Amino acid sequence: MTPDDFRRYVSDRYDDVVVDEAWGEQGLFYNPGGRLPRGTYFVTVKDRDSENDAASHLYRDGVWRVNLGIGDATYRRLFGARPERPPKGGVVDTGHDFTALDELHPHPVYGWAGWVSIVSPSETTVESVLRPLLDEAYDRAGAQFSKRVSAASATAGQ
Repeated sequence: MTPDDFRRYVSDRYDDVVVDEAWGEQGLFYNPGGRLPRGTYFVTVKDRDSENDAASHLYRDGVWRVNLGIGDATYRRLFGARPERPPKGGVVDTGHDFTALDELHPHPVYGWAGWVSIVSPSETTVESVLRPLLDEAYDRAGAQFSKRVSAASATAGQ
């Protein structure tokens, strides 16, 4: 599977997803009707290291990473308690090998916020491991979108 294959998989499976370049990644945002400037983050695809996120060694040929935020209960079921937030440029202290291919682990930088990632997932892993997590992340993005739109409407009506 390539990053383009993965983006197509997500766009074909989920409604109202918009792809946008954000902070050196391809962000897939939930944004029905384009009601928010970007929408709400759903999932990201990162294909290169950056100054503050190089733990996955994405400089390797053909290596890329999927990142998504999941609920606290799911995170705890998978990994236990969330790690502490690392200092800028640091990596969460979880004991995971963030360079390992096709394995789910906490996001190397944003694990503290409930994000998880997989470096170069296979089609099998996308279907068996990521799909239920993507469903959860999509539902969370929709709920967050609704809150943001409601808040914006309330502010505009004042």
